Amino acid sequence: MEKWMNSVIELITAAGGKIILAIAVLFIGKIIINCILRSLKNSKVIEKLDTTAGNFAISALKGLLYVILVIAVIGILGVPMASVITVLASCGIAVGLALQGALSNLAGGIMLMVFRPFQVGNYVDASGVSGVVQEINLFYTVILTLDNKRITIPNGSLMNANIVDYSAEELRRVDLVFSCAKTESPAEIQKLLLETAVNTNKVLKEPGAFARLSGGTNEAMEFTVRAWCNNADYWDVYFDITQNVVEAFGKAGVKQPAARISVETQSKGSMSNGVDEKIK
Repeated sequence: MEKWMNSVIELITAAGGKIILAIAVLFIGKIIINCILRSLKNSKVIEKLDTTAGNFAISALKGLLYVILVIAVIGILGVPMASVITVLASCGIAVGLALQGALSNLAGGIMLMVFRPFQVGNYVDASGVSGVVQEINLFYTVILTLDNKRITIPNGSLMNANIVDYSAEELRRVDLVFSCAKTESPAEIQKLLLETAVNTNKVLKEPGAFARLSGGTNEAMEFTVRAWCNNADYWDVYFDITQNVVEAFGKAGVKQPAARISVETQSKGSMSNGVDEKIK
């Protein structure tokens, strides 16, 4: 009996020592990992990378370091690595099926880093969401909309969607359509629109502005105006041209199209066709 008690005490002592050592390694390991990540964020290596690649590299390194820490703790506890590998392999299929979405997002995050369809800080339209890219991590991409809503999109869905990057190029073209009455002279309206666009602040001289008759209805002519600007000036130019054209039309006395209202009248047993009445 005494011999058996001594064996139990020795076993508990040995196991307790391993558990205490494993807890200490886990605690110290977490501190070391945090220090490594903190110093890496402030290192020149990360500063040389753009924000997208830097954040992704730190996230990947963090996951790798924690995997190494967990393996070290398991080894300290005396669990045979062959048994651990066998258990992981057995659970791998079940876990893979359960985490199909997460694995798809992980693959999508890796593809985003490889092909780089956009970067942090770019204004994009993807997966039905428009906004500025705030963060790209292993599984999700965070976008901040113009009305300050934070939207998280799975990387798997993002890689399977059409992506429009409005910030990718240095220049952007502003396209606008204006209309006037058919009684106006097309040549005079084109000249007025072109002069207004060219004289608008922040519109580039090259490529040159464009203004031509592009369509119309029974009552109106439609003119397309196109002007180039620096990407950052797009919305300033968009609203300035709109305001300047309205003011120029007013000063030149350009007539607007007559509005039409369709009025339906009903008589006994029949419905008459729509009657258009002009309001001048």
